[in-house]
Amino acid sequence: MSTAGKVIKCKAAVIWEPKKPFSIVEIEVAPPKAHEVRIKILANGICRSDDHVLTGSVKVNFPIILGHEAVGVVESVGEGVTSVKPGDKVIPHFLPQCGECKACIHPRGNLCKKNDIVKCTGLMADGTTRFSYQGKQIHNCGSTSTFSEYTVVHEDSVAKIDAAAPPEKVCLISCGFSTGYGAVVNSAKVEPGSTCAVFGLGGVGLSVIMGCKVVGASRIIGIDINKDKFPLAKELGATECVNPLDFKKPINEVLFDMTDGEGVDYSFEVIGRPETMSAALASCNMNYGTSVIVGVPPTTAEITFSPSLLFTGRTWKGTVFGGWKSKDSLPRLVSDFMEKKFSLDLLITHTMPFDKINEGFELLRAGKSIRGVLVF
Repeated sequence: MSTAGKVIKCKAAVIWEPKKPFSIVEIEVAPPKAHEVRIKILANGICRSDDHVLTGSVKVNFPIILGHEAVGVVESVGEGVTSVKPGDKVIPHFLPQCGECKACIHPRGNLCKKNDIVKCTGLMADGTTRFSYQGKQIHNCGSTSTFSEYTVVHEDSVAKIDAAAPPEKVCLISCGFSTGYGAVVNSAKVEPGSTCAVFGLGGVGLSVIMGCKVVGASRIIGIDINKDKFPLAKELGATECVNPLDFKKPINEVLFDMTDGEGVDYSFEVIGRPETMSAALASCNMNYGTSVIVGVPPTTAEITFSPSLLFTGRTWKGTVFGGWKSKDSLPRLVSDFMEKKFSLDLLITHTMPFDKINEGFELLRAGKSIRGVLVF
């Protein structure tokens, strides 16, 4: 029996307030309106960005359904949708690509004006949401909300991918892998022979390492306070790893010592902490070094630093989704995966049923998981 045009009741993981676990409840998902797509989710990656909402460091409107790293199948479409049809395998993405705003048109831009990651309203373009629980409105997150068996997104926030792509693997391409890999090849444009430092060896940081290896960096220094992550980092391409807790001096001074007083050519902060962002910048060569902020910062965070760190020539920049234009790039990245140009296997440490979502986040916080994947 077709569900098109009807309200669907399904399971979803709802957060009612920060610092509380997910509640798996039965919600109602309204049909898609004009230019919207309703998607049956198949697999979800567990990303640190969602945990920032759980801990309260990123401010959003509650109650809310999180999730933004997923693969699904189109269940139905609203009026005017032309890029996908029911039955298509797709990636819903948190960074829309309308193709019309200045950011979408600019060759270096990708922060589409239709995004909801800056203001975090948790609502669709018409100011409403397609989710409800016992008559109460539930907000979406990042225009995706994939911690639900069904979700509704705008057509600008969905990309059709290879039907044969395994959802439990390529879901990482919708955020973690692409963000880290793209930070190297798009945002920093790391050259062969470069020396790079990667602060934070989670799923995104390890994807940065993978990118540095692919472009031919000569030294890739992984930095983390969890030494258990070092073997995997080296397997993926790190030439050496250091733990800041092993030293009495600041990590930026350690990196200068390791590079004969020169500093690294490129550094990547993949944690989201102001202090490590400053340290990553200070680790770069003072004249031509480039530091890229990849980790999601707390909403109210601020940084105080000496202008001399930039005066001599360093470049400090940020990146969102690794600089990729989502609708254009996601299908190509999935095709590259299918052609075995890169592997995601080593990044996925746990695969578990959706009902184990709280356990999955506990593993992430304990440093025992790189990428957990939830499957329906």
